[in-house]
Amino acid sequence: MSAAGIAAEVAAGRVTAREVVREALARIAEADPSVRAFDSVWPARALEYAAAVDRAVGDGERLPLAGVPLGVKATQRLSAPSVARLVAAGCVPVGATATPGPGTPWQTWGMTDRGRTLNPLRPDLSPGGSSAGSAAAVAAGMVPLATGSDGAGSVRIPAAWCAVLGLKPTGGLLPLPGSPPGRPRRSVPGPLARTATDTAACFAALTGTSASAPGPPERPLRTAWSATLGCADTRQPVAATARAFLDELARTGAVAPRPAAVRLPDAADCWRTLRARRPPGTAAGPEGGTAAGPAAAAAADRTGAELAAELDRVFAAVDLLATPTTPNPPHGHHGPGEDMSVALTWAFNITGHPAISLPAGRTGAGEPVGLQLVAAHGREAELLAVAAAAETVPGPH
Repeated sequence: MSAAGIAAEVAAGRVTAREVVREALARIAEADPSVRAFDSVWPARALEYAAAVDRAVGDGERLPLAGVPLGVKATQRLSAPSVARLVAAGCVPVGATATPGPGTPWQTWGMTDRGRTLNPLRPDLSPGGSSAGSAAAVAAGMVPLATGSDGAGSVRIPAAWCAVLGLKPTGGLLPLPGSPPGRPRRSVPGPLARTATDTAACFAALTGTSASAPGPPERPLRTAWSATLGCADTRQPVAATARAFLDELARTGAVAPRPAAVRLPDAADCWRTLRARRPPGTAAGPEGGTAAGPAAAAAADRTGAELAAELDRVFAAVDLLATPTTPNPPHGHHGPGEDMSVALTWAFNITGHPAISLPAGRTGAGEPVGLQLVAAHGREAELLAVAAAAETVPGPH
């Protein structure tokens, strides 16, 4: 059942949050030994949270996500503002979802003490990362919602490879503990879900706004398509699959693809330099970055300004920018090799633009592909409207 469906049933008293959570725990017990989406599961704690939801509903309190089982990314705490807001809306955290283990490439997979996290759609392929377990848990139907964080594509990439929805909100809109002071844009919390309605409900709870089921756009949104952004080495089957899905979206009337020359500077050095800008006493990240020197910092500032200027130009002419979510299909469990799975995502962490990954179908080899849509700052509603329209496209995607 969807998160919206669960919340409606619990609010109406047709089912209790405890019953919903027991069913979710049973699904996890059945599916997770093979998928390994969860680093840890919290049955007793989850049932305590569920009992509190039932008491609140019984007292007449309106909880927009009453009784919805929630996977929590292992790097986030229950006290994190984004998680706390979802719990306040009625979500029931049931466990910590897997993230990369020590010494593993941070952007491409998850690891538990029982082994590597598998992709529920293709167990021979990576689920993506770093919100690997969250995407896998949602894709496998263990939970309808899970939290993630996106510093370079860590919500959107696993969403693409597990064929679920992953939203990266506008930079700075939501607080993320541990973000360097004065630089709130790069890493942001974001939800993973199976439906546009659930994604919108989660986003509303995170932002403290009223939730309503998103409908298709009132007019076709002008959409620029770029398979490479002028800097990525995108594989032809991935580009073709994503573009075909965009064309299907156009047939629904949600988008109107426009020819556009989009050429962003390569964000790699800029992103790595920004990551290395960490406050004194802060541990280095998975890449072992150190403080950036003055020349590197100045170059990063120039690249950031160039990215912002080019995207300002793009969004002066169109409503949305569409790309494949990743330039390559999901890699195997041997690792990414030379692939840069973040090449189409991390620029928007630097500039703070909101973006969503939608399931776009599969390549001829059966590899899941995502379509990334990017909007101007604060225009998440347009992304969610197109996500709603995407659900009317026939066929598996």
